[in-house]
Amino acid sequence: MDFLKRGRNGTRPIGKLGVLGLFTSMGFAAVGTIWTVYLKSFLHNPSYVGFISALFTIIAMVSYFLIIPIIEKNNKVKLYSMALVGYVGFYILFSFLKNIYVIVGLGILLSVMVTLRVTCFGILIREKSEKNKVSENEGLIYTAGNISWLVGPLIAGFIASRYSEPRVFLFAVGMLIIALILLRAFRIKSNNPPRKKIDNNVLKILKEFFGSKKRRLSYILGGGVNFWWALIYVYMPMYIIDKGLGDITLGIFLAAIVVPLVLLEYYFSKMASKKGFRKMFFLGYFIIAVLSFACFFITNSYAILGFLILASIGAAMIEPTTEAYFFDIVSERQREKFYGPYNTAIDVGHFSATMISAVILLVLPFKFVFVFFGVGTLFLALLSLKIKNIIEERRK
Repeated sequence: MDFLKRGRNGTRPIGKLGVLGLFTSMGFAAVGTIWTVYLKSFLHNPSYVGFISALFTIIAMVSYFLIIPIIEKNNKVKLYSMALVGYVGFYILFSFLKNIYVIVGLGILLSVMVTLRVTCFGILIREKSEKNKVSENEGLIYTAGNISWLVGPLIAGFIASRYSEPRVFLFAVGMLIIALILLRAFRIKSNNPPRKKIDNNVLKILKEFFGSKKRRLSYILGGGVNFWWALIYVYMPMYIIDKGLGDITLGIFLAAIVVPLVLLEYYFSKMASKKGFRKMFFLGYFIIAVLSFACFFITNSYAILGFLILASIGAAMIEPTTEAYFFDIVSERQREKFYGPYNTAIDVGHFSATMISAVILLVLPFKFVFVFFGVGTLFLALLSLKIKNIIEERRK
């Protein structure tokens, strides 16, 4: 836990946020492992699961804009606490509900909670980071969270195979309750007081955000990694189960795919801080594209899983650095107003991947999904060459 021991000037709060991320991510990773399988047990069709997941994504995307006044007017720590409490309540309900319509309704409400949690936590990370440490601190936080994404799927796979998928929600509840206790014990405070004067005009904010070429490129590249994760967390669980590989294999795969992230994200985030972002983005997306295309030509299921695990090396270059790049190109005043719109890139990337893949699966075999993701990430690799190559270590 090196991130708990580093010097002063905001690193101790970063360490506390890292510990919170460790426990919350443990719960989210466990649920993420079985979520699409859980939905498929009611819907009985992977394409239908894709369309429902796309619906949740649209709700979240709209919510990022609607919560801007809430974010600017209220304390970020309190909002984050409320979001975690909401998760606890919804996960308890998911553990015993049987009606798919009620589950979808709660999933829509949960999509709103996601936007509140992601936005508040991201702003808190930036508030506790110095100008020349944003990328490095993002790497620390992502590394802490990805340790959970390494362990969580293994635990979820064991619980699901030994008991049932709904029991996994109860494990997640336990992790989130621990996080709530720690949040209170750590006494983390938001640096910036709530704003009295805010801009409620969503269309004006949207036009202003996309009026900048730098922000447009940051938006597209930031959504790209979530475009990729849609394959891993929406479609690969169903692929693994349909191939008869079982819940244990699913858990091992989703744990193994995080290993490169845990080992390399902090290293790559420091490298981006020293060398700049452009090459990091290009290599990351290019590695994913090449390995996605390779999966199209492979017939052995275990070999496909192995190639996707290797592709996480590329994801490790992108995941923490794209958000750091966004924070580097906006001012402090713009941070709260634009971070919500920027986060819709998560949902745009996820939605486009989920929806188009669902359509592909209606008419073509699963292997053509790999071609789609290969083309998409290759486009992102080429687009990344157009960004400004910011070097954080030159900043004071």
